[in-house]
Amino acid sequence: MKLPTYQAIRIVSAPRYGSSRPIVVETEAGYFLTKLRGAAQGTAALVSEIVVSALAEALGFWVPSQVFISIDASTQNDIYEDEFLDLLGASHGLNLGFQYLERARDLRPQDIEAVDRDWACRVLWLDALVMNRDRTPSNPNLMVCQNQLWVIDHGAALPFQYNWSQVTEEAPRRLNYAMDRHLFGEKATALQQWDLALTAKLSRDVIQEAIAHIPDCFLMPLCRPGAMAEQLERRRQAYGAFLWKRLKFPRPFVPEF
Repeated sequence: MKLPTYQAIRIVSAPRYGSSRPIVVETEAGYFLTKLRGAAQGTAALVSEIVVSALAEALGFWVPSQVFISIDASTQNDIYEDEFLDLLGASHGLNLGFQYLERARDLRPQDIEAVDRDWACRVLWLDALVMNRDRTPSNPNLMVCQNQLWVIDHGAALPFQYNWSQVTEEAPRRLNYAMDRHLFGEKATALQQWDLALTAKLSRDVIQEAIAHIPDCFLMPLCRPGAMAEQLERRRQAYGAFLWKRLKFPRPFVPEF
């Protein structure tokens, strides 16, 4: 099922938060936190968000639902900061919106010790699979809302997409992940007990559904200029192939103890 698309009526706020500088937009369907295609990491970060959020949901995690947000010259904006105007101008077209979690708060350092051990282990397994480098003690990228922990912000995952020329047949089978830097890195010794159950939830169909959500317009800037539909589809399938190979036993990101 395709993600719904909404027209951005108005820019509500544009806080300086992180390199991606997400904004809050108003649409006919309500408010959405929106990550912009013109931000530092471009549409590659949006691809990561789409794919990893779908995998996280398949594994049973709470993740904000996603939509596409169309921004154009008709979108009302009262923020006249030069840097933001440049960013907004570079983001005309489709962007990625997220369910706006009212009254949510970031997980605080003092909350981390209270996180369920098994839940933390499962998060580590997911992040190791997708090589998410941005869930650290200083930046947990976890939120508390409605008495649930939500996993958010996966734009730094799938780093291989920034250098496809270096992606070989063997690349998915390499570890390429520093677990000791992860927020829950000390849970690495327990990954094996969850490995089979989590892997079973990520079938080929689940992966195919995840990559099917990637729109062509997010892939175009990542391919050679003038890429045709067939080439875009090959690139889309390359994401799925990489993840599927990474899931083959023995999984390179699950350490043996």
